[in-house]
Amino acid sequence: MKSILEHINSPNDLKTLSIKDLEQLAVELREFIIDIVSVKEGHLGASLGVVELTIALHYVFNTPIDKLIWDVGHQAYGHKILTDRKDVFETNRQFGGISGFPKMQESEYDAFGTGHSSTSISALLGMALAAQLQGKFQRQHIAVIGDASIASGMAFEGLNHAGVTNANMLVVLNDNAMGIDPSVGALKKYLTNVKTGTAKEENIFECLNFHYSGPIDGHDLPALVNELERLKKIEGPKLLHVITTKGKGLKKAEENQVTYHAPGKFDKQTGELQKKGNTIEAPKFQDVFGKTLVELALNNEKIVGITPAMPTGSSLKYMMETIPERAFDVGIAEQHAVTMAAGMVTDGLIVFCNIYSTFLQRAYDQVIHDVAIQNLPVIFCLDRAGLVGEDGPTHHGVFDISYLRCIPNLIICSPLNEIELRNIMYTAQLGLDHPIAIRYPRGRGQEVNWQLPMKKLNIGEGQLLKEGSKIAILSTGPIGNMVTEILKELDDNPAIAHYNFLFIKPLDAALLEEILQKFNHIISLEDGSAIGGFGSGLLEFANNIGIHKIIKIFGIPDSFITHGATQELYKKAGIDKMSVKQYVQQFL
Repeated sequence: MKSILEHINSPNDLKTLSIKDLEQLAVELREFIIDIVSVKEGHLGASLGVVELTIALHYVFNTPIDKLIWDVGHQAYGHKILTDRKDVFETNRQFGGISGFPKMQESEYDAFGTGHSSTSISALLGMALAAQLQGKFQRQHIAVIGDASIASGMAFEGLNHAGVTNANMLVVLNDNAMGIDPSVGALKKYLTNVKTGTAKEENIFECLNFHYSGPIDGHDLPALVNELERLKKIEGPKLLHVITTKGKGLKKAEENQVTYHAPGKFDKQTGELQKKGNTIEAPKFQDVFGKTLVELALNNEKIVGITPAMPTGSSLKYMMETIPERAFDVGIAEQHAVTMAAGMVTDGLIVFCNIYSTFLQRAYDQVIHDVAIQNLPVIFCLDRAGLVGEDGPTHHGVFDISYLRCIPNLIICSPLNEIELRNIMYTAQLGLDHPIAIRYPRGRGQEVNWQLPMKKLNIGEGQLLKEGSKIAILSTGPIGNMVTEILKELDDNPAIAHYNFLFIKPLDAALLEEILQKFNHIISLEDGSAIGGFGSGLLEFANNIGIHKIIKIFGIPDSFITHGATQELYKKAGIDKMSVKQYVQQFL
């Protein structure tokens, strides 16, 4: 059969096709996504689930003049392929290639950059109101948002405001009962009742003054086209409720939607995940967190775990399986998660609040106002700290040290390895006088034998890892393991000392003063923003005690780092092994 997709380079090409051709295009588009992602990896399930919807939207609406926003953007692969990026789609998420998320700088069809959830409705309302003010009354505005994301506070804020306007906007609710993990909460239960016909007579979206339509089958392309054509003619805010299956078209992805959200490499015919070798690997940091938390919680009944919609991604799933009554998935609600944790702590509970580093940015006010001001010892566990790789700038956890370091009462630490992570978790649950943020990276550590007996650490204590006479390298976090590699390559040169600063705040004042007095050359190394980060703290300390020495800071420069393999990004940021090694060698 003649391929239709190979002749599609823009949405204008769709408009020449019959509905029957569009249905064939859906088959080909799904196969194309599977072909590429099976080899190159990426977010699979969400994009497979909206193939028909993607085609229908670009067929009915006049993009890019009409504005189309994909909330989060995990589901935007089909959109990218149909908007003149088919030939470069194999570079998706790779260094120098296209982004895994919608990006305004990449294409005029990407009306708004996304990556974090629940921003689409507010951005769309802004565009729709701007169109009214500028007399662009014919322009259409469409946001596609999932059932997990629409439950977020920000999405409700957008809906609430839109409902008292006459903005020309359409919210497409992509209801597959999934985020990355299964959707949770009362709204999810309500949407289930709508689908089964058991919901109460009043419709929640109609109560918010939206013209509600649905639910309709999101894989029925003719029905989608007809309904979108109808809604295009209706004034004011509208919501179309679409039922889809995440992973549609790949049996394994439909059956295991959590795993196939971003499955890694797999067999495109069978869907079977690529088998790994028999080599024993060090654990993922998230699994060290999750399994250690269970270990601690079984011995301490006051321990509670909280995650905003990431039980699998954070590995809080282990506690949810073992002690479900003390593990809470609160949905995409970071602000709520933080303040709920604070409330629990006031009643004597020990709360581990696990949030990705970039997602905690969304709850910054709550960290300051509800936790730090009241000096409540919430234990924040910040997964995905540092450069995370292919997900790019929306997900790089490079600002946490800087945005947290300025907050009074807050302890900040960055473990060197899995053993330090376990020890600081153990220490924190023994009882602290202040809240603490424990940051650790995406991916695996280095310690195969990591489940050792835990021990209490002294808050604020640094550690000499290697003595030296002339040059001192001060590192924080797992990037310190790179220093160990550099030292081995330099034959453990006696001139170079290496210090591990587990605690970024408070700094080890006695140790740091000793270092400043002793060494001629001081280097700091961190997987975080150089502005306001660990190195900045060292400079501030040196200035405050009147020691004026040059401290060379290796950290993330003042720019947003692109997507790509982590080692490629380290090199781009100038914090790779070669860059540090070359700097050190000039003083030897």
